[in-house]
Amino acid sequence: MLVLGIESSCDETGVALVQWQDQAMPTLLSHALYSQIDMHQAFGGVVPELASRDHIRRVLPLTQEVLAESGRSLADVDVVAYTRGPGLAGALLVGAGVACALGAALDKPVLGVHHLEGHLLSPFLSADPPEFPFVALLVSGGHTQLMRVDGVGRYQLLGETIDDAAGEAFDKSAKLMGLGYPGGPALAKMAEQGDAKAYALPRPLLKSGNLDFSFAGLKTAVLVQAQRMVAADLAHSLGQQPSQVQPTGSSTAGFDTLPRAQQCDLAASTQAAIVEVLVKKSMLALKHTGLQRLVVAGGVGANRALREQLNAACAKRSVRVHYPELHLCTDNGAMIAMAAAMRLQSGLQHASKTYAFDVKPRWPLDSL
Repeated sequence: MLVLGIESSCDETGVALVQWQDQAMPTLLSHALYSQIDMHQAFGGVVPELASRDHIRRVLPLTQEVLAESGRSLADVDVVAYTRGPGLAGALLVGAGVACALGAALDKPVLGVHHLEGHLLSPFLSADPPEFPFVALLVSGGHTQLMRVDGVGRYQLLGETIDDAAGEAFDKSAKLMGLGYPGGPALAKMAEQGDAKAYALPRPLLKSGNLDFSFAGLKTAVLVQAQRMVAADLAHSLGQQPSQVQPTGSSTAGFDTLPRAQQCDLAASTQAAIVEVLVKKSMLALKHTGLQRLVVAGGVGANRALREQLNAACAKRSVRVHYPELHLCTDNGAMIAMAAAMRLQSGLQHASKTYAFDVKPRWPLDSL
């Protein structure tokens, strides 16, 4: 069985081919990805209309690239899978439209896939795939959740963010520091040169006793700390006391003129706060469930500090931890094709020749 997967939920266009036979683990034959980062950088974030237009331009050339690399043709494809949601409505419609058009033209069935299920199952494409059951930490720019996973389609929500996702905390904090889009990787790179203990930033809900997250307050704390640093630097240059120079509004103007070491210290302190919460909540989820296996998925799962601290914490507790390959942490077609293949293989769902554009911009994973 050959599954063509199309991902178009946000700012990356991905296409991939996954093959499976009987009960053997599906395997990735080829995949191609185009990132829109350069296009959106000028606007400081994703512009939905531009994202949709670019998906239209990229998806068919990427499909041709994937087919050529794998030595297959469209006629060989058995199922066309696409991201049904959640995501940007217009962007989702592009993927759904192309998938349904291909399906209708080839007289092949189509299958809409949950974007987060794709991330959740992406570690099964790695050289060290996990086994069920496990606790999953889904952590990205738009989602931060802890799930108990007992099998394909058997998901129990343990906790989630009540406001910003961890990736948003990275990006919004980076923006306050004057870093460009995407801010998370830029902040993480700067953090490598800083002192993570330089500034005491809050760890929201860390001691709440439950498995929910909150990162909106951290952004405010970073804003206040950055303003204090700018005010102190200005006061020093004027020969005044820091208390005599008061920051106003929500501006961090002047932060980029501070000594590089100070900027790196705030970046490191910010990253440390986010990572500590993610690690300790993950360990608490393992304790509550009694499971000994953790799967980390989503874009933030590529963060080096997060991986290092999770590896150390899991090793101390004799817990196995699994990640997707680094190039599969971002949104991609491989995870969509893989999720479709695993759902089909398990018998949970059947592909259909109903070519409807029924995308779901909002779609809770635990509703599957």
